[in-house]
Amino acid sequence: MNKNIKYIARSLEPVLKKAVREFPAVLLTGPRQSGKTTLLKKLFQRKGTIVSLDLPDIRDFAQQDPRGFLASTSRPLILDEIQYCPELLPYIREEIDSNRSQHGRFILSGSQNILLSNTISESLAGRVGVFHLFSLTQREIFGQPKKLFPWEKHPLKQSHFKMNEFWNGQIIGTFPELHSGKSRNISNWHSSYIQTYLERDVRTLRNIGDLKAFQVFLRLIASRCAQLLNLSEIARDVGISTNTAKAWLSLLEESFQIFLLSPYFENMGKRLIKSPKVFFPDSGTLSWLLGLKDSDHASFGPSSGAIFENAVVSEIYKSYFHRGEQSRMYFWRTSNGAEVDLIVEREGRLIPIGIKSSSTPNSKMLGGLKLFRETFQKKVDSVWLASSYIGEMTSVCDVQLINVNSI
Repeated sequence: MNKNIKYIARSLEPVLKKAVREFPAVLLTGPRQSGKTTLLKKLFQRKGTIVSLDLPDIRDFAQQDPRGFLASTSRPLILDEIQYCPELLPYIREEIDSNRSQHGRFILSGSQNILLSNTISESLAGRVGVFHLFSLTQREIFGQPKKLFPWEKHPLKQSHFKMNEFWNGQIIGTFPELHSGKSRNISNWHSSYIQTYLERDVRTLRNIGDLKAFQVFLRLIASRCAQLLNLSEIARDVGISTNTAKAWLSLLEESFQIFLLSPYFENMGKRLIKSPKVFFPDSGTLSWLLGLKDSDHASFGPSSGAIFENAVVSEIYKSYFHRGEQSRMYFWRTSNGAEVDLIVEREGRLIPIGIKSSSTPNSKMLGGLKLFRETFQKKVDSVWLASSYIGEMTSVCDVQLINVNSI
């Protein structure tokens, strides 16, 4: 690892260290440039061998002589971009099955979730622990990878931050390379990232002939961030069928560019048939797709509310994954228009969170939270309002949450 590049500690580090003591193989997935290779090198390179299957000559060797390739490497073997050589997986399984009690022999990484999930489930089911690494959370950026959420600790602490720093952070985004200490042209970096994503992941995962139409689709998805998703409307605007739009949305989700929140219902079946909301794990990608290039444009423009909501939701979403946990998160909306922006479900308890970009919280913002607590009072734990207000509150690093349990 280049000593001149700043390493940022990740919340997932202790999770992966534990996993290699419990599983014969470990798989780390996530979007391109999220820091997977850097993290694996930091944790395991001194103990084993790291090999990138993105290199054609190495990939050819592994494909043509898989047993010879595995015999030529020491353990633990770290295989980067494993999706480029799925032919290796049956031979990895063969070695694992020769001694199932030996753990941590293979550490795999890759950035194409659909290929990996299909091939891994077929070849290494029951033998591999699967984890996800997204771009940086705010707690990782600020050197607090183990920081808990406000509803997980007491008492509340006073916290202060500058909102102009928050909005500038939304333009920069959360990819590790942009926080490595090097000076970067942020707009050019995100432009290059999207272009690489289109040319490599999109063409690998789907036979999409018209990449320009797909890029228009991606921008339209960004314009609907934090809103109910109407795919029929987006399909009409792009000039594609609704089925194609559904396939393209799945592609964005499978390649970690977006994630979806379902509405909360006590009846699980209803959650699956109602329109979800769409969010972006990286705020910089979202800002670039929206054409935002400076913090003033982001904070005072028509998308400021969506960007702020995306910041809160993505921080919580990524933080739980970086603990090695599946996030159970929803939103809630009634037919009369009452809404709670985010519901976090933890151990059967519900934590409703209202999200408002206003720095002047008022009682009108609490209507949906009050109704939700009245409706699900037996399940509700604590109630929170995320706001840019500065005062007596506790922090999700850049995003402030006010405890409003007294409403």
